[in-house]
Amino acid sequence: MIAAADLAARLAGLEKIGLGESGTTRLPWTAEDEAAGEWFEAQAASCGLRAERDPAGNRWAVPNTPSPWWAVGSHTDSVRAGGRFDGALGVAAGFEVAARSDRPVAVLSFADEEGARYNTPTFGSRALAGRLDVADVLERSDDDGVRMADALAAAGVDPGALPLAQAWLERLAGFVELHIDQSRDLAAAGAPAGAVRSLAARTRLALELHGRADHAGTTRMDERSDALAAAAAVIVCAVDLAAADPDLVVTPSRLLVEPNAFSTVPSRVRLWLDARGPTDEALDRWRHTLASDAAESTAAARVRLDIAVASRSPAVEFDPRVRAALGTALGHADELVCFAGHDAGILAPLRPAGMVLVRNPTGISHSPDEEVDLADAAVAAQAVLGALEALA
Repeated sequence: MIAAADLAARLAGLEKIGLGESGTTRLPWTAEDEAAGEWFEAQAASCGLRAERDPAGNRWAVPNTPSPWWAVGSHTDSVRAGGRFDGALGVAAGFEVAARSDRPVAVLSFADEEGARYNTPTFGSRALAGRLDVADVLERSDDDGVRMADALAAAGVDPGALPLAQAWLERLAGFVELHIDQSRDLAAAGAPAGAVRSLAARTRLALELHGRADHAGTTRMDERSDALAAAAAVIVCAVDLAAADPDLVVTPSRLLVEPNAFSTVPSRVRLWLDARGPTDEALDRWRHTLASDAAESTAAARVRLDIAVASRSPAVEFDPRVRAALGTALGHADELVCFAGHDAGILAPLRPAGMVLVRNPTGISHSPDEEVDLADAAVAAQAVLGALEALA
């Protein structure tokens, strides 16, 4: 049986990478990411697996048997100042599962799952699935002005070879992801782990509001083109529209203001909105209504508004056979709808895929306060092992 101590031993070498006073930061294509890759290679060697990297930077630990293989894993990158279990727990548990399985099982760590540096969530799995807009992402710049193409090259990933990653999908027979629950659903159910029925639809909107810089003291209110005041109205509109649907969640997740000075009316605002809903239709209704209402309010404020869809992921239902195998291994058939995005959801339309979540007593994630009991994680890992034995 997989025990908490087994998972703690595998996590030990990874937890310190990118750990600071404010939490864990392991952004893609950085020194911390490279150190996580070295940890991955060491874990692969300990399991008798061969470490490889595909053209998108996804890390594979594969058995010495012909593909296709069933695989288990998640990701090792993090958000800024995040927690120590998000993604990392799934990869560590994947190695423990692969080490104990009587079947040939691969371990996958997907590149840039969080999208925290370039707003490119599930980058690696989308490249594998052929769903990555290569030309767009390569020209994106991070907060320091570094183009993604240059960051990839510096990390040893050829930007020109990104489209070749899709061919590696043929190596997969199916995929199971283990992940921390990022809600209190399992805690409320009193279960240490649970299978996921589906992922909610998700979108990220990138908005730019263009006003005019003016003196904060001498410019009368009816003469202003205040980009930040207009952005505040858009935020209130977005949240109020979501409040009408209890299953819709909207987060104003990031805001950049120019010139960001004490005595100047803001001239430009960049705003990102994260929205999620149980169905594509619910999310699309919210987005179209927001676009119409926001256009009206910003025009009245003499501010120009540009809205772009930075990313969009449709709702995804996982493979019934995988879900049944996980339910049998867990000993209960209760299933969850997960509102977070995951690599397993990107692969699900193309390969049999599933997920199992680990109880999170507080529901806190993307935060250094994120916490799980590794005894619960061991229950989840044992269930993945049992499911893969049946599926493979």
